[in-house]
Amino acid sequence: MPIYFRLILLLLLASSASRAVAQSVEFTKDQFSDNKEGLREAMRELKAGDTEYLADPVRYAQALTHYLAAQEFNPNNAALNVKIGDCYLHSATKTAALPFLQKAAKLDATADARTHFLLARALHLSAKWREAMAEYQRYTPMGVNTRNGSDPGITPNDLQRYIQQCRNGQQAMARPARVFIDNAGPELNSADSDYGPVVSADESTILITSRRAGSTGSKKDPEGNGYFEDVYQATWKGKAWSRATNLGAPVNTDEHNATVGLAPDGQRMLVYSNANGGDLLEANLGGSAWSKPKQPGSRINTRSHETSASYSPDERFLYFVSDKAEGSLGGSDIYKVEMDSRTPPVNLGSVINTAYGEEGVFMQPDGKTMFFSSEGHNSMGGYDIFKSVFENGKWSTPENLGWPINTPDDDVFFVTSASGRHGYYSSDRPGGLGAKDIYRITFLGPEKQPLLSEEDQLLASRLAPMKQTVLAPAVAVATAQVTILKGTVTDDATKQPLEATIDLVDNKSGQTIATFRSNSTSGRYLVSLPSGTNYGIVVRQDGYLFHSENFDLPAGAAYAEVVKDIPLKRLEVGTTIVLRNIFFDSGKATLRPESTAELERLQKLLTETPALKLEMAGHTDNVGEDAMNQDLSQRRAQAVVTYLTQHGIAGARLTAAGYGETQPVVPNTTKFGRQLNRRTEFKVTAK
Repeated sequence: MPIYFRLILLLLLASSASRAVAQSVEFTKDQFSDNKEGLREAMRELKAGDTEYLADPVRYAQALTHYLAAQEFNPNNAALNVKIGDCYLHSATKTAALPFLQKAAKLDATADARTHFLLARALHLSAKWREAMAEYQRYTPMGVNTRNGSDPGITPNDLQRYIQQCRNGQQAMARPARVFIDNAGPELNSADSDYGPVVSADESTILITSRRAGSTGSKKDPEGNGYFEDVYQATWKGKAWSRATNLGAPVNTDEHNATVGLAPDGQRMLVYSNANGGDLLEANLGGSAWSKPKQPGSRINTRSHETSASYSPDERFLYFVSDKAEGSLGGSDIYKVEMDSRTPPVNLGSVINTAYGEEGVFMQPDGKTMFFSSEGHNSMGGYDIFKSVFENGKWSTPENLGWPINTPDDDVFFVTSASGRHGYYSSDRPGGLGAKDIYRITFLGPEKQPLLSEEDQLLASRLAPMKQTVLAPAVAVATAQVTILKGTVTDDATKQPLEATIDLVDNKSGQTIATFRSNSTSGRYLVSLPSGTNYGIVVRQDGYLFHSENFDLPAGAAYAEVVKDIPLKRLEVGTTIVLRNIFFDSGKATLRPESTAELERLQKLLTETPALKLEMAGHTDNVGEDAMNQDLSQRRAQAVVTYLTQHGIAGARLTAAGYGETQPVVPNTTKFGRQLNRRTEFKVTAK
């Protein structure tokens, strides 16, 4: 036989063999005549899988177990690979669907529209944008929704939306966000799904939802998604989280209980319970134990689903998600409600809410930056996380946090620390410890750009000088404009922790804008102070003299964390209290309007304690002449006495004393030290 005929024959045989490999192998006796028992067992698995797959609702997890068993016997059946791929697309590991659907399309050259659509979804969820768009374009919508049939009921609008999401993904991946994304580790994550992280403002406490073994009711989800949800808690130990522990009763019950929101100070918590069809409940931390979660009000929970929520920093308002039809723009929307008011919730409007679903709302402790997830806007698939800022009376256009924070799958329930440097959310990324895992995001800020120095010559050659590439100065990472004040309230004499009331006052208006309490067991407190306000902090408890602090935070002030332990003093003769919120103009003794709230507190103390007598004392720093400082301090003390007598306090109960620069509390060697020495205080002279 001539050699060219042999070459042609070999090519024909190779082509025939290739077509044979690419053909779907059916579960028949003809195909498996040498293993009839194996065929019978595979057919039993197929039948069992189909029973679960055709159930209403479909039990994908159970069907998948049977289909995978059948696939071990015959891996080359196109229809079975399609079913396995479909099951994976409805699991926590959606990207596992891709190889099965690719194989199905290869085995069946005449694959139906449904196979092409499922393959497109698998490619999309695997961030294979270009290939996904090609498969979407091969799919022709039939407009018929036949469950598990030939067409998944996708409309032309749906198809165009998916294709646009792929374009969004391409653009986002070309400009990735500068972040580190690290698995939070086995301290928080388990072999089952872990998600829904919420953190205190100072990142000292984290609460998560988990479906791991050891749940309170020991019930397993009938759809195969692990155990019923329970709430777990961990604390930051300096370099890592402690091992998360189950909160137990009364927060966790035999039903589903999931984390929703945590107040900035970690003393109030919102949980989701499916006991009433899906409600948000609120629990309080009394000492070291959480109270039984209760309804936060009928204006929040409805007959519809309320699934996530977040406190405002002052805890006056609640931002929450509901899928109620009334007032909705489509899907589930984000609403805002004043907790102690009777006014109805307000939809945040079309800048935030879309015709699709919104979920996972979180208000940062700066009081103006909101993170949420949406299926709309410029999502790259499923829910993406967005950021919007409330300024000048309106919300900014939501900004997609970008790749790799967002993925083609659902990215939901994102929260940050008060600093904005770290974020937490859950994802089912490859390499996790289980299904969904908790991840910690570190935001790196803008990249440093290289600068080409024209002068730094490495060789002393005038003919061909070499230029050195020099890095630009470090770029500051943008952080939230908020100050966190935290510490412990104690009895000054016994040093024992105290549960005290902490009032946050706007000194300009004189209004109390928020009230908190320190923990009854530890005495710990935390207050979030958004920039742009002159704050008065007043700590009070029955039987003690009040303690005041002042924080004047200009607009744009960067993140800071201040630790301030507060010892409360009992009302005893000789006790001295500094009035941090008494203000005078420089070099003058005229009380400024911002002093009013502090003066009114002092007036109330004297009114409620009729036998109380006080010495008002003025102090200065050592700048200027001694005589001038003495005179100024006396006039300032007298100004406070005059205010009190003009507001009903008998003059016989008050004396004014100026000490000038003679009694500094710290050295006058620094600007901060001199500021502390310029003070007004009172001393108890009789009670």
